Amino acid sequence: MMQIARGFHASVNRSTARLTVAALALALALAACGGAGKGGQTPDAAEGQPGAPAGPRDGTLQVTPALQQKWGISTAAPAKSTVSGAVTLSGVLRFNERQTAQITSLLEGQVVSLDAELGAMVRKGQVLATIHAPALADAKTAFLQAAARAELTAREHERARILLQQEAIDQKEAARRQADFEQARTELGVAESKLHSFGLDQAQVDALLRRARQPEAGDRHDDLADPYLRLASPISGRVIARDALAGQHILPDRALFTVSDLSTVWAVLDAREPDLPFLAEGRVVRIRTSLYADRTWDGRLLHVGDVVDEASRTVKVRVETPNPGLLLKPNMFVQGEVAGAAGAREVLTVPADAVQTINGEPVVFVRAAPDRFAARPVRTGERTGDRRVITNGLDGSEQVVVTGAFTLKAELLKSSLAGE
Repeated sequence: MMQIARGFHASVNRSTARLTVAALALALALAACGGAGKGGQTPDAAEGQPGAPAGPRDGTLQVTPALQQKWGISTAAPAKSTVSGAVTLSGVLRFNERQTAQITSLLEGQVVSLDAELGAMVRKGQVLATIHAPALADAKTAFLQAAARAELTAREHERARILLQQEAIDQKEAARRQADFEQARTELGVAESKLHSFGLDQAQVDALLRRARQPEAGDRHDDLADPYLRLASPISGRVIARDALAGQHILPDRALFTVSDLSTVWAVLDAREPDLPFLAEGRVVRIRTSLYADRTWDGRLLHVGDVVDEASRTVKVRVETPNPGLLLKPNMFVQGEVAGAAGAREVLTVPADAVQTINGEPVVFVRAAPDRFAARPVRTGERTGDRRVITNGLDGSEQVVVTGAFTLKAELLKSSLAGE
C-alpha cells in the first residue's frame, strides 16, 4: 500500500510540473504578441503607425506614405543621356616644380634676421634671411688676396716682356714670371668660383673687387670681408614654407624657405591602361574638384609616364593647369577629364545626391512597393554636371529615390544596428 501511495504522489507531481511549464510558455507567448499591452494591440497594427519605419526585411526598408511625405522622399526613373565618351582620371594637385624653389644656406652659421613671413609674396632677388657665416669672411679674404696677387703678377709679367725685348733679363726669368702670373690667375678663378658657390652672383663679386681697388683715405674697409650671407629668392612667388628662427644654428643641408609661383599648378593623375591610347602630350584636360563643383580649369597634358604601377595598374599623368585666383591648392583631390576621347555613348544618369555609400559601396534606393524601398548596389561612372553616370545595377525601368536618399540610408543603418 505504501508503494502504491508513493507512486500516486509522484504521478501527481509530474502532472503539476507539466501544467506549470505549459502555463509559463503560454504567458511568454502572450507577452511576445503584445496581448498584455494596452488595448490588446497586435504587432501588425503597431507597424502601421506613422511614428517609425519598419526594420529591414530582405534588404528593404518599409516607410509609410506619411513618413515619405514628411521626409520629402520623391522618385524618378533614371535619365538616358548621351555623353561624349570622356576619359576621367583621378589624382591630386602638386606644386609646379618648374616654378618652385627651395632656398638653403650653403654655409654653416647662425640666423641673424628673417625678412619674409610665411605666406608672403616675394620677388626675384628679394632677401629672405641673413646668416652669420664665418666661412664666408674667409672666402672673401682669400678672393681679395688672390685678386691682389693676380694684379701684381700681371704687372711683373708685362714688365718682364718689355725687359726681355730690351735684353735686360734672360729667357728663364721671363718664363718664371709668366708662370707666376698664370698660377695667380688660376687661384683667382678658384677663389671667385668659391664665392659663387656660397651664393654670391657676379655683380656682388665685381662690386666687392671694385671696393677693394678704390680704398678711401682712412677707411680700413673692415666690411669688405664681412661674414653675413644674404639669402635671396631665385624666383618670384609665395613663401609656402619657412623652417628657420632668428638666432638658430643651421647647417648647409637644411632648406630654410620654399617659394612657389602658384599661378599654375600640376595635376598628377592616374591613368588606367585602357585610357593610354587616348592620352597624348599637349591634349587639353579639364580639371574639376568637388570643392568648386560649378567650376572647371582647362590644363594641358605635359607628360605621360613611362612605367605602369604593378599594384594599381595605372600610369602617372602630369597636367599643367592655370590657377587664377589661387583657388586650386596643392594636395587637393581632383579629377581630370579628357573630352571626346572615346566617342559618344548612351548612359543612364541619376542626380548625384541619389547615390549613397554603404559599407564603402555605392547604392541607390529603388521603390520596391508603394511603402517599401530597397538599397540597390550600383557601379558609378563620371559626373555630368550635377548628375552621376550609372554603368551597372540599373536598367532604366526602376523608380529611384532622387530626394531623401540620405534619410533612407540613415534609417536603414539605424534599423540594421537595432536588429543585431
